[in-house]
Amino acid sequence: MPPMLRALPLSLAALALPGCISYTQAGPAAEASAFTGAVSAADPRAEAAGEEILRRGGSATDAAIAVMLALTVVEPQSSGIGGGGFLVRGQADGAATTFDGRETAPAGATPDWFLDEAGEVLPYMESVRSGLSVGVPGNIALAAKAHAAHGRLEWATLFEPAVRLAREGFRINPRLNNSLESAKNRAAFSAEGRALFFDAEGAALPVGTLVRNEALARTFEALAARGPEAFYAGEAARLLATTIAADTPRDGAMTYADIASYDAKERDAVCTPYRAYRICSMGPPTSGGIAVQQILGQLERFDLAALGADNPVTWHLFLESQRLAYADREIYLADSDFVSVPVAGLLDPTYLAERSALISPDRSLADPQAGSPRGAPLALADGDEPVENGTSHFAVADSAGTMVSYTSTIEGAFGSGLMVGGFYLNNELTDFSRSPQVDGRLVANRVEGGKRPRSSMSPTVVYDPEGRPFMVVGAAGGSTIPVTTARAIIGAIDFGLSAEGSLGLPFTMAFGSRVLLEEGTWLESSAEAFRALGHEELIIRAAPIKGGALLHKAGEWQSARDPRLEGQLELP
Repeated sequence: MPPMLRALPLSLAALALPGCISYTQAGPAAEASAFTGAVSAADPRAEAAGEEILRRGGSATDAAIAVMLALTVVEPQSSGIGGGGFLVRGQADGAATTFDGRETAPAGATPDWFLDEAGEVLPYMESVRSGLSVGVPGNIALAAKAHAAHGRLEWATLFEPAVRLAREGFRINPRLNNSLESAKNRAAFSAEGRALFFDAEGAALPVGTLVRNEALARTFEALAARGPEAFYAGEAARLLATTIAADTPRDGAMTYADIASYDAKERDAVCTPYRAYRICSMGPPTSGGIAVQQILGQLERFDLAALGADNPVTWHLFLESQRLAYADREIYLADSDFVSVPVAGLLDPTYLAERSALISPDRSLADPQAGSPRGAPLALADGDEPVENGTSHFAVADSAGTMVSYTSTIEGAFGSGLMVGGFYLNNELTDFSRSPQVDGRLVANRVEGGKRPRSSMSPTVVYDPEGRPFMVVGAAGGSTIPVTTARAIIGAIDFGLSAEGSLGLPFTMAFGSRVLLEEGTWLESSAEAFRALGHEELIIRAAPIKGGALLHKAGEWQSARDPRLEGQLELP
């Protein structure tokens, strides 16, 4: 069996649970019974944390929370409790809901947050490595709300694998070492980061080094004992606010009240059909779920299965659908608590058919523009959001057939570089448009106090034509996330591929008029065919993606992570 594909059932028995602790939120502990389930995560140690929770009788929600906590330890460059995320939960009966743990801007933030005194946009890294970029972290609030609704084990139990990893230590793998080297300006920005991951001469610790993060272990223990109050109130919240405010070079900096008032939100899932399958994902403030569903909806009139997975025309159509979806995203998608987002209009079958009619199998659109969906606000401008980075995606299915798709992020590698309590703080506020208006027109994704920046995260669950759980999927990689997610769904539905095969499909994405073709694949050798279809400005390079998926086939879950990660996770 290929190393990135783990066909499970986990035929496991629930173990006896520890006694109650001071913070308890969940239903009764599961009775011991055999069950099947599966976990997919970008790091095997975090994946093992989720599997442990399933073995102990935990729900898919419990296991996903344990994975998120473990990733805070072993994948500090990408996600963790210093950031936020989105969780999509789909039950076996088709009921789906989502949890929004996206970070928020401080109440004092204004549309000119990233402008200097002359009204010019600040240099990007000057904004990132400061409190200007840090939003109130949402992952712990998300976890607590999801656990209260759907947890089976005690809250404290979910922290046990992560506490062990932090206190007993974990070894640096090649992927983390590469990130420490390439993003040293953030990883080593704080004294705490330098002490954890760099030697006395300032060099990144080598692959195989055992790292113990006692400060993070203590943070986890406080959270396990006291619940989210240990993060959003008291001394921890004061320290968090003080750390961020001290590095914020303007008025309106983070306050204790900003942290204490944070609320994760349960929202309705956004669900649409694709070839008799049902795709359920996350709505605003992320653009990712809607982009995935638009890409698929616009492609439905084409027989991709007949065209085949190795046909340049297939991926030309995919590129064209991307370009249309992303044109809409740039204009309309933002925090729907602050601006009117025409979700129903963007996903209306008539509108998608109109957009699809713009796609030609034999030529590329010269200049795709946003459409005019029902309910769209008028005269909005395309902002100047920097390129998104980072994130980690993980997926869980449990014995009840419940699917949980969770994408967690601190934005760029090591976020803002600021640390507190053993974890890095996010730089998510740089996902806002740094210019509040363009040519006199307001940008939907402008900075506002208490607002959540637009995201590309696309956690998704899929039901088959009979309404049964079929796929749990999502990706990391900033703006590439919706493309990666949609491509994996097409791989599973249109081409009948395995979980690993779907994630391993060659990658292509349009960036304006430029098109990336993954080097070393048949796409690269088909460059002339893409030029003949009108894609003249080609970029040949490695695929910037890290997807994960569970796929239900032949009565069992297949668990896979992106095969491109192979070699980056192994330890000597």
